[in-house]
Amino acid sequence: MRTTELVDGFRHSAPYVNAHRGKTFVVMLSGEAIAQQQFRAIINDIALLHSLGIKIVLVYGARPQIDEALLGQNIETEFHKSIRVTHEPSLKVIKQVAGALLFDITARLSMSLGNTPMQGAQINVVSGNFITAQPLGIDNGVDFLHTGKVRRIDTQGLQRQLDNNDIVLMGPIAVSVTGESFNLTAEEVATQVAIKLKADKIIGFCANKGIVNDEGDVIAELMPMEAQKILHEFDPSDNASMGIRAFMQASIDACRNGVPRCHLVSYMDDGALLQELFSREGIGTQVVTESAERLRRATIADIAGVLDLIRPLEEKGILVRRSREQLEMEIEQFMLIERDNLVIGCAALYPFEEANAGEFACLVVHPDYRDADRGSLLLNNIIGQARVRGYQRLFALTTRSIHWFLEHGFNIVDVDQLPQMKQQLYNYHRRSKVLALDLK
Repeated sequence: MRTTELVDGFRHSAPYVNAHRGKTFVVMLSGEAIAQQQFRAIINDIALLHSLGIKIVLVYGARPQIDEALLGQNIETEFHKSIRVTHEPSLKVIKQVAGALLFDITARLSMSLGNTPMQGAQINVVSGNFITAQPLGIDNGVDFLHTGKVRRIDTQGLQRQLDNNDIVLMGPIAVSVTGESFNLTAEEVATQVAIKLKADKIIGFCANKGIVNDEGDVIAELMPMEAQKILHEFDPSDNASMGIRAFMQASIDACRNGVPRCHLVSYMDDGALLQELFSREGIGTQVVTESAERLRRATIADIAGVLDLIRPLEEKGILVRRSREQLEMEIEQFMLIERDNLVIGCAALYPFEEANAGEFACLVVHPDYRDADRGSLLLNNIIGQARVRGYQRLFALTTRSIHWFLEHGFNIVDVDQLPQMKQQLYNYHRRSKVLALDLK
C-alpha cells in the first residue's frame, strides 16, 4: 500500500471511528461463518472494534456444527417450519457443541500474539445466564420439546458488563426458571438482545456480499417493508438460503422495534466488516429504519462540512470562492444531502425578490457519490422551494456544467436576462454561461 493510500484510508475512516465510539453493536456470528477460514480474521476485526471503544455483544450460532455432530452420532433431526425439534439426545449433543464453540471463541478473543491485531488487546470475555428461556411449545401438533425462545433478558446485567469494557459472548443455549436447558436460534437471541439493549446495530454474516438483486448487484440499503418483500421471494425449502432468510427476518423485527440499522456482510471477504462500518459506501446490505441519507436544510453547525465539500472546486476555479464569514451569512440558503453525519452534497437558492426569481448556486456532490443523480435531487428540491415562493424563473451560472443544466430543462440566455442586481455582480473575466428555467 502506498503511503498516500494509507493516509487517505485513515482520514476517510476517522468520522466513522468518532461516530461509532461508545455505541452498542450486537454481532451475530453464525456457525457457517465460524466454519470458514476467515473466522480468525473476523475475530481480529471484532477485537479491533472493541479497541475503538465500541461495546460488543457477540452472539454465536452453531447450525452446521450441530448438524455434523448429530450426523456423527446417527441422531436424526426433525425440522418444523425450518426450526429444529430438539429432543433429549439432540440436546446433549447441542450443549456439547455450543460449549466447545464458546471456549474456542473465548480463546480466539484472548490471544495476544505479536505482529497480529490481537497484540496487547487484553479483552475480557464474559458469558453468563443473561437470558431466561421458555419452551417454544406445540405447533400444529408438533412438540418442539427442548427448542425454546427468549422469555426474559437481564438487560441491567448485560449493560454492566458492557460498561466495564467487556465483550459479552452469548450462545444458542439458555435455561428456564425451572432449570431446564433449551436450544434457541442465534438470530432470535441477537434480535431480542439488540432490542432490549436499544443497540445501535446488529451485524450478521453470510456467504454473499449481502442481498443481491436480479442483476447480481448488492442492494446497499433496504427499508423493513422492502426487506419483507424480498424475504417472501426466497424459497423456504432452500437450505442454502436459510441463514440469509433468518437474518433478514431478524433485521426486520429489530428495525421495527427500534434498532436503527442491521448490516449483512460476507464472511468470505477479508475485512468486509471493517469496510462496511468505516467506508462511505460500505460493502454489504443494510436494513434501516430510515435512509442513511437525508435531504435537509443547512444550519450554522454545517459550515465546516460545506466548506470541506466546496473547497476543492473553489481551488480549481470551478466555483467562486466563499469566505467562511460569507458562508455563515448565507448558510440558511443551502440544502444538504447528509449521509452518516457527513455532508456529501449541497446546493443553494439565493432570492432575487425584486425580479421574482431565484438563483440555483453552489451545486456540489462529493466525487464518491456522483453515480446516483443526487444533483437532480437537490435541483428538484430547489425548484420546489422556488415555486412555493412564487418565483417565475430560476437561473444559474456555470463554466463547466452547461449540458447538465440543458438536460434538466434550462436554456442559455444572455447576461442582460439576469436580475439587475446580479448583472452588476457578473464577472466578465470568468465568462460564466447564464442558464434559466421558466417556472411559470
